[in-house]
Amino acid sequence: MVDRGKEAPSTRSRSRKVKREQAEQAEPSEVLVTSLISSVISPEAQPSTTKASEVDAALDIKSSSTVKVPTEEPIPRQSGQSDRRQKVRGRGMSSDLSGELPAKKRPRTANLSDCEKAHPQSTEQPAKKAKAKAEATGKRGQPSRVSGSPTSQPEDLGGKRVERDDGSSSPPSKAPRKKAKRVAKGEKKQEQSPPQKVSPQKRRATKEEMAAAAIPLRARTTGLAKMVGAHVSGAKGVQNSVHNAVHIGGNAFAMFLKSQRKWENPPLQADHCQQFRDFCGDKKYDAGSHVLPHGSYLVNLAQEDKQKAQQGFDAFLDDLKRCDSLGIRLYNFHPGWTGSASRSSAIERIANALNQAHAATASVVPVLETMAGSGNVIGSTFEDLRDIISLVDNKSRIGVCIDTCHVFAAGYDLRSPEAFAQTMKKFDDVVGIRYLKALHLNDSKAPLASHRDLHQNIGSGFLGLRAFHNVMNETNFDGLPLILETPIERTNQDGKTVEDKGIWAKEIGLLESLIGQDADTSDFKIIERELADKGAAERAKYAEAFEKKMAKEKKLVEKGQAKLNFGSGAKGDGLKKSSKG
Repeated sequence: MVDRGKEAPSTRSRSRKVKREQAEQAEPSEVLVTSLISSVISPEAQPSTTKASEVDAALDIKSSSTVKVPTEEPIPRQSGQSDRRQKVRGRGMSSDLSGELPAKKRPRTANLSDCEKAHPQSTEQPAKKAKAKAEATGKRGQPSRVSGSPTSQPEDLGGKRVERDDGSSSPPSKAPRKKAKRVAKGEKKQEQSPPQKVSPQKRRATKEEMAAAAIPLRARTTGLAKMVGAHVSGAKGVQNSVHNAVHIGGNAFAMFLKSQRKWENPPLQADHCQQFRDFCGDKKYDAGSHVLPHGSYLVNLAQEDKQKAQQGFDAFLDDLKRCDSLGIRLYNFHPGWTGSASRSSAIERIANALNQAHAATASVVPVLETMAGSGNVIGSTFEDLRDIISLVDNKSRIGVCIDTCHVFAAGYDLRSPEAFAQTMKKFDDVVGIRYLKALHLNDSKAPLASHRDLHQNIGSGFLGLRAFHNVMNETNFDGLPLILETPIERTNQDGKTVEDKGIWAKEIGLLESLIGQDADTSDFKIIERELADKGAAERAKYAEAFEKKMAKEKKLVEKGQAKLNFGSGAKGDGLKKSSKG
């Protein structure tokens, strides 16, 4: 076993001897470099007696290799180095070497390739530590420790060339690419971003404009037997429908009691109900006779599915109760459609729903609207209406509303006095004139028996003004609400589609002027021709489509894939696809 205490002095002696020998063998270049560095750091404390020529002679400086001077940290001491090595600050070093630029913007490099060859350990660090330190300082733009790497780059000096003491110069540094890319990307993004659209603020109407808008478009005509009006808006409260009816000069009106496009709706407010009653009294409207609310399009009382049928009935009953609270007696609705069920069973379900509604309400009269006959819709024939009424228990609380466009599309002609008289006679024979409670006044864009529900303005469709002359002079319609459902959309100067209530005001005046007028006079014929010319293009369009459909159906009949029922549904000489097809 070795005694370490005895061997320790001998080991220390050998270490001191080795260091002394290495110091004696040191080359003059190392002494000169050390002296030069010391003089740069503290010129006053250690005045340099070495001349520049002597330094150049001792050091063969080459531009291919550089030494990066540290900023704050001391040079690590290696074995074989002199103890006289001191801490070197990069700022002082660069200040003396360049001699031209400010201290903060001078390169911290020097060419000392021979010195490095003589003492390689003086410029090396542990591999991992040196690499990590260089990467860390390089990312922050700070100099690293002394390095002999020939690929070292000088510090960014704003693109200026830096002259060294040996006469060589470093190339101007470039701006960081990453930063330049970010700036360019930002500028590009800003250029490509589309300009934001600033929506124009809506100008509030002045008091004068509001007062002008409140003036009725047409004064109401008093003392007439025919009560003509239109389906007006009840937005922001059902009581507003009264003012909207007055605005167009109507003596009757219709409206929705709630949104017709959703199932759930808030109840009527008590103050709105009272205002509706008061306004009707002030404006001389009989809510029980001249107001005809329209039912929801979602309701199908012929629904076979029990859950859906209950949902529809609840919405239907809710409307009837709203009529009771408003003092309204008539309520118009679409009968429904069969779905996959038979027509007879669907009619039976409609009648049962009406009987239940009668039991749950006081006095409201549900009014069945005539339909155009498309698909499996119920109510396109007078026989459908007759069959429903026959199953209703309380026949004093059931009625019919004739829609002129619908019955014409279903095959009932109203154009000539003779055709009109024949249609009304058939209605009386099949349904009974006593059940007629109201009319919807609409011309038709589609031809007779087309089964297309396409409303057109009065006199511009296939019915023509002569048909409405027949309507306005029919005594069976006296005192009934005659409701316009014609289109009022038009294109303004800005190209936008807007509603023009003035169209209804003009049509109300036109219809009222037909009462007692001779249809054979030149005045009537001039107006008739003007209105017909307005709708000529649309009539031609739909007539062509109708003829193509008729030709197609006739081919199916010839092949035995269809049977007659289309083209004149009321008379039975049209066409209908068979169940086989």
